[in-house]
Amino acid sequence: MTQSTKNPLNQAFFAAVLVTLSACASQKAPATADVAVSKNAVENAVSAGAADLAPAEINAAREKMMRANAALAAKDYTLARALATEAQADAKLAQSKANSSKAQAAAAALDADLRVLRQEVDRANTK
Repeated sequence: MTQSTKNPLNQAFFAAVLVTLSACASQKAPATADVAVSKNAVENAVSAGAADLAPAEINAAREKMMRANAALAAKDYTLARALATEAQADAKLAQSKANSSKAQAAAAALDADLRVLRQEVDRANTK
């Protein structure tokens, strides 16, 4: 070993650098995973019809996803994770609103069909 690596100050410096690098690496993986999960949530919401049935919510989710990707590219992993989490929440809200709108439309159609059926039964009973 050389004299410079035996120095306790140098050893402390190298230890600090190692800890910092490992912390950065450990933040990157969860941030990348969070962005991927959020992207999937946005895609699921779009597949559920959120673009038509919950446009404000899906647009908010898409905008936050773009910002999360930019933060990830800038290596701001804390911001990337926060934006990805918000994007996922917005996407889930958009998907829920889309599913709710579809269910309400199906219920309204069923009510209309029942009304017609009742009218036909009443007409048949009055003859």
